[in-house]
Amino acid sequence: MSDPAALSHLSPRHERILEILKNERVVEVGRLSDALGVSAVTIRSDLDALERRMLLRRIRGGATSVQPARFVRPLELPSHNFGEEKERIGAMAARMVRNGETINLDAGTTTLAMALALPADLRDVVVITSSLDIAIALENHPGTTVMVTGGTVKKTGRNPRSRSLIPPFAALLLDQINADCVYLCCAGIDAKRGFTNAHFEEVETKRAMLASARRAVMLGDHGKIGHVAGARIAGVEEVSILVTDRNAEPADVQSLEAAGLDVVLA
Repeated sequence: MSDPAALSHLSPRHERILEILKNERVVEVGRLSDALGVSAVTIRSDLDALERRMLLRRIRGGATSVQPARFVRPLELPSHNFGEEKERIGAMAARMVRNGETINLDAGTTTLAMALALPADLRDVVVITSSLDIAIALENHPGTTVMVTGGTVKKTGRNPRSRSLIPPFAALLLDQINADCVYLCCAGIDAKRGFTNAHFEEVETKRAMLASARRAVMLGDHGKIGHVAGARIAGVEEVSILVTDRNAEPADVQSLEAAGLDVVLA
């Protein structure tokens, strides 16, 4: 809930921006410029001012309403599905896998894109996954052996087509695994707060996957950069590489690299 003090002394245009944002949750600069009859430069200045008052959060090309830490990005917003970006990120990550490796694959739409992009000529790769979708997708891949972590099938989530395995008993197999690399998904990426997720029950499995691997690669589109969700997956120092898309702001990339991450743009 917004602080009443922060809402005081707002100009009529700022009030209108917040009204539009309340209804639409995510708005682009061009949309606001057209609606309010002012230039894009003015709108950007307005959004910056409102962000300083913690009344919205700036994103690339616009703004999103202030959300609690457990906010999950709505699936129904077409401009924020980042489907093309996820495919590019998944394809880039798939090229990192080498013959003979054992890898952990987290449940998520981007890791599913990675699984679908694994080269057909890969050989002797063991995939341990908490995603039933990934297990099925790799069922007929000639060069992979697929193992699922076990646990309980998650029945709810923002994507009803994504079937993941969560506690209890989701980490028993992972305690016995020494993986070469883990590929993880997240909801938030921040240079100081690290990698976070909105669903607490999923984080236990993600952390177990991380602990059982020698190296960690995080997959996340640029829309997740700057967001901090409620449950911590890993600090920046625990992850070797972040694979994101080329729409990431250069300043964000520089901040993450300064924190010690190797950032790969797909």
